[in-house]
Amino acid sequence: MSFIRNILLFSILITSTYTMAKGDLAIRAKKLELKLGSEKSDYEMSQKIFEMETGKAYRLEISSMGFKEYEIEAEDFFRNIWVRGIEVKGIEIDTPVINEIELEREGEIEIKFVPIRPGEYEFEIEGLQSKGMKGVFIVR
Repeated sequence: MSFIRNILLFSILITSTYTMAKGDLAIRAKKLELKLGSEKSDYEMSQKIFEMETGKAYRLEISSMGFKEYEIEAEDFFRNIWVRGIEVKGIEIDTPVINEIELEREGEIEIKFVPIRPGEYEFEIEGLQSKGMKGVFIVR
């Protein structure tokens, strides 16, 4: 009886682990880009919807034209990703948690991460939501 129970538990463990792991971290991270501001408008965003899958590696490059100070708030999203690293001007920053991202002038930041929980996570640029500077991260 114990032998059958162990085989049953083992098969459940293997099946549940296999079905939940959608990504392959050995594959190069998929690049996502978010450009804030443009020559046309300080309030333009290159993209407002980002679609991802749990368990896959991503590189989110956020760049600012420097026309405004942009403070990106995405608290729920940041709590549901595994941060692999952040890079600013060639400097790698290791941090387990991100609270917000602030770009005070022209520049770029790259966040390497893996989504760990499915859901729809809204993000916004603090104080500029009424100008349309908001979007959503959709994780499947």
